[in-house]
Amino acid sequence: MQKGTLFLVPVPLAENATQKSFTPFLIDTINSLKTYIVENEKTARKFLKEAGITTPQSELLIHDYGKHKRGNSLVPFFKELMSGTDVGLMSEAGCPGVADPGAEIVAEAHKRGIKVVPLVGPNSMLQALMASGLSGQSFAFHGYLPIDKAERAKQIKELESLSVKNKQTQLFMETPFRNNHLLDDILKNCQSNTQLCIACNINGQDEFIKTLPVGMWRSERLDLHKKPTVFLLYKA
Repeated sequence: MQKGTLFLVPVPLAENATQKSFTPFLIDTINSLKTYIVENEKTARKFLKEAGITTPQSELLIHDYGKHKRGNSLVPFFKELMSGTDVGLMSEAGCPGVADPGAEIVAEAHKRGIKVVPLVGPNSMLQALMASGLSGQSFAFHGYLPIDKAERAKQIKELESLSVKNKQTQLFMETPFRNNHLLDDILKNCQSNTQLCIACNINGQDEFIKTLPVGMWRSERLDLHKKPTVFLLYKA
C-alpha cells in the first residue's frame, strides 16, 4: 500500500500576520488535507480558519502532540499516513521541526519511509538573520540558553568567543517572560563593540528589529517582556 505524505505547514509568528504568512500553494495544500498532527489544537484550528480552509472543521481529524502527550507511543499519529492518507504537521508558531518538538514526528516519518514535504512560510530565525545585517555566510542557532544565571553568563561569553573564532553569527532565544533578564545578562557579559541584533515580534504590527554595538544598547531602554524575540550576536 502506498503511504501518505507528511506536509510541514508553517504557522504565523504573530497576531494579524495572516497576509504575510501564506502562499497560494500552502492554502491549496491545507484545503486538500483533512488530518493534522499539531502542537496545540486551539492554535491550529484558529490558524486553519485564518488560512481560509473550506473543509468544515468538524470533519477534520486532529492529533494533539502537546507537551502532555510527548513521550508516549508515536504509533497513533501515523495510522493515517501508513494507510495512504496525507497529513499536515503544525507547530504553535513558525516552522514545524525547527526549535520545535515536531522534529520527533518528522524523524519518525523518515524511519517509516514516509515522504516529507516542507512548505514555505515564516521562520523567525531566518527572518531575524536576514534583517540583522550580520553574517549570513556562517551562523549557528543555539535555542534556549541556560536558566541558571551563572551558567547563562558563561554561555553568552562562549558564544561571543565562538563568533570571533568562526566569524559566525550566533542566534538564540528565551521564553518571552524572561527576555529582559537575558538582555541584561548580554549587556553585562559582552564586550562593548560586539554587535547585537534584537528581533522582536517578527511579522507583528509592532515588529522591532535593530542592530547596534552592545555599548550603544546599554543606553537604550527596551521592554521585551512577553514578546517573542530572537537575539543575534556577532563580533568581528
